[in-house]
Amino acid sequence: MKKGIAAFIIVLFLMPLGHALMVLNEVLLPDSKFLGAGAIGFLGLIAVYIGVKQNEKRSLASVLGLLGAVFVWTGWVEFSFVWIAEKLDVLPYVVDGEVATKPEYLVMLSSVGLLFTVILFYLFTRTNCTFFVWIQRIAGLKDGTMSKQKVDRPLSIIAFMESVIIIWFFYIVLLFVYDPEILGDRHPLTYVVAYGSLIWSMYLMAKLLKIKTFDYAIRYAIPTVIIFWNFVEILGRWGMFKEFWVHPFEHWIELSIITLTTTGFIVYFLKSE
Repeated sequence: MKKGIAAFIIVLFLMPLGHALMVLNEVLLPDSKFLGAGAIGFLGLIAVYIGVKQNEKRSLASVLGLLGAVFVWTGWVEFSFVWIAEKLDVLPYVVDGEVATKPEYLVMLSSVGLLFTVILFYLFTRTNCTFFVWIQRIAGLKDGTMSKQKVDRPLSIIAFMESVIIIWFFYIVLLFVYDPEILGDRHPLTYVVAYGSLIWSMYLMAKLLKIKTFDYAIRYAIPTVIIFWNFVEILGRWGMFKEFWVHPFEHWIELSIITLTTTGFIVYFLKSE
């Protein structure tokens, strides 16, 4: 149980740290933020590369894949949308004089077609993802997927792609429900997404707590946390709490504690494997 809890905390704490890193890059490097973003993404690439080379160390490879995803998503993916939003002079979505959705996230919504194109690959490929396996079974695709033979795949890549695809998918879901021309953040279906995500994550958490190996717990915690984070994001959208991670200079103590706690958990469980 303790490995499942630790894995959940590690992935959970990396969510606000990723947001804080993006803000820090924008504030500390206002004139060179895209260079900074490139460097952040490159750190993610290095992490994934090391994870691939250390595949026999399953926990280390899984953690490095997760860290690589956070850095690559923050540096290369999010800032690519920032760049396009600034290049096209996209205005933010403003509600009651406050920015509700930043321009880069309005641009991100345009990637929905590409997202589902990528998902098609996983739908027709052999996978151990419970969700895709379920869809394949329902659609009668289980016997027709590519690469039926089990392959020892790099765990770093698995954790990396799992993180990126799930983060991307639920960003699109949230942007759809937030859009006032589609649903709106107070639409009944937005409540369904919020509390449905909470219930779904609790179901996954119950399974996560039964996992006995740290590497698998990390990979299982990725969807568990990201789905739970939908609930957190929507609560923040409703103004039910202050998202302190987007104000890193005001809340550096809290973020420092989160960073040290995350690092401590990672080091402890990697050494105990």
